[in-house]
Amino acid sequence: MYNAKVFLLMAGLTALFGGVGALLGGQSGMLMALLFAAVMNVAMYWGSSAMVLRMYGARVVTAADAPELYEMVDRLRQRAGLPMPVVAIAPHAQPNAFATGRNPEHAVVCVTEGLMGLVSREELEGVVAHELAHIKNRDMLLQTVTATMAGAISNLAHFGLFFGAGRDDEDSNPAAALAMAILAPMAAMLIQFAISRQREFKADQVGAQISGRPLALASALARLESGARHIPMDVAPAVAPLAQVNPLAGMGGVSKLFSTHPPTEERIARLQALAA
Repeated sequence: MYNAKVFLLMAGLTALFGGVGALLGGQSGMLMALLFAAVMNVAMYWGSSAMVLRMYGARVVTAADAPELYEMVDRLRQRAGLPMPVVAIAPHAQPNAFATGRNPEHAVVCVTEGLMGLVSREELEGVVAHELAHIKNRDMLLQTVTATMAGAISNLAHFGLFFGAGRDDEDSNPAAALAMAILAPMAAMLIQFAISRQREFKADQVGAQISGRPLALASALARLESGARHIPMDVAPAVAPLAQVNPLAGMGGVSKLFSTHPPTEERIARLQALAA
């Protein structure tokens, strides 16, 4: 179900890209925008782990630095059939966690100091298993592809705004170009966020299988959501989708449509149904 929804959303993103290109009326601008977006996102993909760790202010730890956490990650990643990821801790009071890296062989699992001081051992296992599920599902690759497509759509839309849509200047419509420049990137962003929400549901399911404790993950999500709403985190919105719950939830005023995470209540309900 999750994969089918993601496939349909990816198809919609591809169709949107083709539609914007068709409105421009030319192939050269479309190919140049796609190439530019691809180069930018490939560079981010290869250097994503170091960049994300810097943006969260996280530090890499070893078995000597955090023996219990390191042992937990090692044990769970063996259950998941994954290589040992880099383990990191971010100095934030808000309880949260994320995974990053270009593939399972170059992955990072990071938890915040607030998480380690709040949840029980079983709940921490559920949180870590969720992040390992993202690695197992290769969600980092999917995020790169969707970011490439969304970036290309945005570039195409702005290309049409500044250089005019269509081959014939007499037929160009400034109002249509302006509407495309505003609406096309917004539509691409909404589809990208929808894909992110589906991957969170999938990671919850696979993470519960890895840990064998869906209810512990459900309990942890409730704690994380409450913490995110009451303890602010100073982090760039660009890396907020990577976190297990939205770290910017306390800011308020963000509609469900624009959320990068599915409602925590729905995630908990699904985990409870899975346990049953």
